Amino acid sequence: MDDQAYMEMALQAAREAAAADEAPVGAVIVCDDAVLAVERNRREEWRDPTAHAELLAIVAASKTLGNWRLERCTLFVTLEPCPMCAGAIIQARLPRVVYGARDAKAGAVRSLYHLLEDSRLNHQVDVREGVLAEPCGAILTQFFQGKRRTKSRPPHGDSV
Repeated sequence: MDDQAYMEMALQAAREAAAADEAPVGAVIVCDDAVLAVERNRREEWRDPTAHAELLAIVAASKTLGNWRLERCTLFVTLEPCPMCAGAIIQARLPRVVYGARDAKAGAVRSLYHLLEDSRLNHQVDVREGVLAEPCGAILTQFFQGKRRTKSRPPHGDSV
């Protein structure tokens, strides 16, 4: 399979997150063409601020391999990783990350910070951005527009 096919898998996980009323982010980890993990955000479900799709996928892939070093793996994620996830990517020694949409508010790969390619760190990551960027960004935009509409709408019968 190619990058786009794996990103489609991540996008499906993002759709599942949206259906569960989670921020629609999905992640897939692949090693030697074998899918090791498919995860989605679970922060609301688990009431855990660290339950980002990337972190959950890293944990699942590490358990599957029996090793915290994911040195032959690629992470596919629908949204540019945040600083917390970028740190975990570096710690897991992932050599490659492919992401869909940029995150102008929290992106730590190319938008706000360049953590994965910082030569001062002990590990750098090959990054490919923009794979299925439009549908990856659209699902997030639609989700948060819906949240804002719901939040701003007064309860039935009340006036503003």
